[in-house]
Amino acid sequence: MKTKIIATIGPASSRRDVLSQLISAGVRIFRLNFSHGDSSSFVDLIRTIRELEVVHKTPLTILQDLSGPKIRIGTLSGEGSLNVVKGDQILLGPSSSVREGEPYIPFDHEEVLADLEAGDKLVLADGTLQFRVVEAREKTVFLLEAQNNGIITSRKGLALPGKSVRLPAMTDKDKKDLVDGLALGVDAVALSYVQTPEDIREAKAIIRANGRDIPVIAKLERRNAVDRLEAILEEVDIVMVARGDLGIECPLPELPAMQKRIIRACNKAAKPVIVATQMLLSMVSSPAPTRAETTDVANAVLDGADCVMLSEETAMGNYPVETVRVMHEIATKAEELMAETHPIMEPGNEKGPADFLAYAACLLAEKAGAKAIVAHSVSGTAARLLAARRPTQPVHALTPNTTSLKALNFSWGILPHQVGDDNEGHLTRAERFIASSSIFAAGDDIIITAGQPTSSTPQPRGTNLVKIYRK
Repeated sequence: MKTKIIATIGPASSRRDVLSQLISAGVRIFRLNFSHGDSSSFVDLIRTIRELEVVHKTPLTILQDLSGPKIRIGTLSGEGSLNVVKGDQILLGPSSSVREGEPYIPFDHEEVLADLEAGDKLVLADGTLQFRVVEAREKTVFLLEAQNNGIITSRKGLALPGKSVRLPAMTDKDKKDLVDGLALGVDAVALSYVQTPEDIREAKAIIRANGRDIPVIAKLERRNAVDRLEAILEEVDIVMVARGDLGIECPLPELPAMQKRIIRACNKAAKPVIVATQMLLSMVSSPAPTRAETTDVANAVLDGADCVMLSEETAMGNYPVETVRVMHEIATKAEELMAETHPIMEPGNEKGPADFLAYAACLLAEKAGAKAIVAHSVSGTAARLLAARRPTQPVHALTPNTTSLKALNFSWGILPHQVGDDNEGHLTRAERFIASSSIFAAGDDIIITAGQPTSSTPQPRGTNLVKIYRK
């Protein structure tokens, strides 16, 4: 299978035996959700994953997902809940302004209240309750009108679809969690509620200040982030289509087309893209998915997703391993269709020599009927460019860099291998890998891409060679 599977770890999957089964079923990236704990909650889990990495002889990637500035209402007075009927009017404002006897939603985010205007839409409880701002009663107290029936309970999330919210992507908790996660050895970090390229740069500055260099993932959960996707792509390493909050921020009928456009932009930029949220949600309690879920996963693969992610399904579901197996089967069948119907993706005219060299290697592999492509790639860039072309053959990426090794688990069709950083050239390492590996049989043709020194550049700075090697 070329599409990568990300599994969120929780109570249903944190045991050593279940983790081992998940690896055998195809998981290569484990997501640790820091919304439900701090670094101390994950020490033993990270140690177990590292031990299993040795047992399974497979590079495994640990993804730290920061909680971000989740906007929540406060604690309701009285019984802690409010029954709301369509047309009801209710006040929203700071906890200090609560009025006895009046329906009131306490809300202490001053930045959000400062931007509210009559006509704005608000949604609570993952979109199940919708309100319209009628008017401002005071500077920070607003009258809302319910657009449907429901029950409000304390600490529910609040969103403002289509409205830019002046909140940074990283809270003080996130900054501390990131530093602690880096010390524990996480391999990648996901930022929640990204809105601007500056959010990415802030995270990368913290990572560099702590002596690390790991990929940063932008979770697209807000409409204004999608509107600034091109600028965000210039800064970020990986993108996640986080359909849960994004589906609240925009009308649901727009979500499928939005997902496709995001994936297409990421493919064009040769940046890995993850599709997440409710992919096989029914398997939390059922041993089989719905037909719609099966089609959803397959379409994400056919659209060009590098990774598909499981959340509740593996964190708290009754069938975590079975869910991964089902996702593996669906993705494999979709990839078979891709091989039949999708030509190798040609770079646009604006691309440079490295993109066209990767394209040439994939064309050569196809025309020569090669068994695989072997790419020596210190930074991982050459391997990602090959993945962006979506070749039929698997791409074995050789790198001496541990950070690159773990980051390549996010790229479609890439099988990362760590090699030594000796004095031999990249081409020699690639040929030695092929000659000594049981993956390839005598007579197999393999395409090699590598960086070779020249008279003017004794140290190769990028891929400059494509070769057919017969074992």
